[in-house]
Amino acid sequence: MDRRRYLAALSAGAALGIAGCSGDGGDGGSDGGDGGSDGGSDGSSDGSDGSGGGGQWDDTLEVLHGWAGGDGEAAITALIEEFKGEYPDMETQFQAVGASANVNLNATILRRMVNNNPMSSFANWPGNNLERYRGNLMNLESSVWDAEGYKDVMQDRAVELCTFNGKMSSVPLGSHRMNNLFYNIAAFEEAGVDPSGLDDIDSLMSALDAIKTETDITPMGQAMVAPWTVLQLWAQVLQSQAGVDAYMDFIEGNGDRQALVESLKVVREIQQNYITNDASSVSFTDVGGKMINGEVACMHQGNWLAGQFRVDDSFNYKEHWDWIPFPGTEGTYGYHIDAIVAPANNPSEDETIAWQKFVGTKQAQIAFNNLKGSVPLRTDIDPGELGDFIGLTYEDLTSSERYPPTIAHGLAVPPEQMGACKTAMSENMMGPYDVQAAADGLLDAVSQ
Repeated sequence: MDRRRYLAALSAGAALGIAGCSGDGGDGGSDGGDGGSDGGSDGSSDGSDGSGGGGQWDDTLEVLHGWAGGDGEAAITALIEEFKGEYPDMETQFQAVGASANVNLNATILRRMVNNNPMSSFANWPGNNLERYRGNLMNLESSVWDAEGYKDVMQDRAVELCTFNGKMSSVPLGSHRMNNLFYNIAAFEEAGVDPSGLDDIDSLMSALDAIKTETDITPMGQAMVAPWTVLQLWAQVLQSQAGVDAYMDFIEGNGDRQALVESLKVVREIQQNYITNDASSVSFTDVGGKMINGEVACMHQGNWLAGQFRVDDSFNYKEHWDWIPFPGTEGTYGYHIDAIVAPANNPSEDETIAWQKFVGTKQAQIAFNNLKGSVPLRTDIDPGELGDFIGLTYEDLTSSERYPPTIAHGLAVPPEQMGACKTAMSENMMGPYDVQAAADGLLDAVSQ
């Protein structure tokens, strides 16, 4: 990777506040339910290292990721433990590089690539997000995908997204569904809201108004310390009001400006009238905690929020919380993927191939996703091996009608466009509000 390209990519990543499901939420700026500690710009080891070596393994496997706390830390720890059980003689170093909404992780990866010091592999999103690493990725198609038959057992969309620039440089680890509305059962009951009747934006707004009028509970949770949450909410509203085709037209650069304006008006109304007063200073995990405590009635997030709920023994699925597709998006699976990526000039090729093969196994995908709140990408897993909510979402992953890619998490558009969309939100939709300028900013962003 030449230095000019590295500096451009690094500057874009830092300025745009790239958030990620593989990011940590210590500053409230990331997504993915990872919460917790700051691993520092170079990361701190959260796995075991110095585990023996010898045998057929000559080099150390070094893996960078951003799961530095919460459900993410629990999930990656489970994955590491499973891997070390299979390869006890391999020397490993798993590094959590947290803070700043995944910017530190991406910056560390890019810096090491430009200095010809790549790690063995790293957690990231596949698809358009890999544009920042173009020309610097290892091809795993023969050694991993073909050797393990993963093309036949992974969901077709995952196979497609893990193919970039003519190479298959990553293996999918899990999928997060984006179009969820989680709700506190007791809060809905107190307000007399029937979740089965929430099938469009009008019914959602009526429900939020009823909660505000009939209870002392905040109708909706929304964290606004970083713009990705606003971008993510807006994408669901647009699809609900105008349809998936309108969303797909937008990300392809052919958006309907009036449809954008109308959906942005809804986001403005929600954020001005129905969310907590401290929204601008709290993370989504903080807001998830408020929902657990009964202070917030409902909340839109990716299904990593279920990972946060799962680790709280006092807040149980179907007893204390439930979910519905975001009103107006029934039959849609908002598509997002976490993957493990291998760089070129790999310092531990044999160890890396063994690790990448393991990531795609049933054993690995069940261990990780059950704790992360995400869904395995393999199509041959028995839903009974997954938690109740994850098993249900797994069935939706394989049977939904539409799979629009997430715009806030690297699949729908390249990194620069994604960052420009976040900038449009941060400048115009986080107070004071200017929906006209936001619409123009979003349209300009995807036309770059």
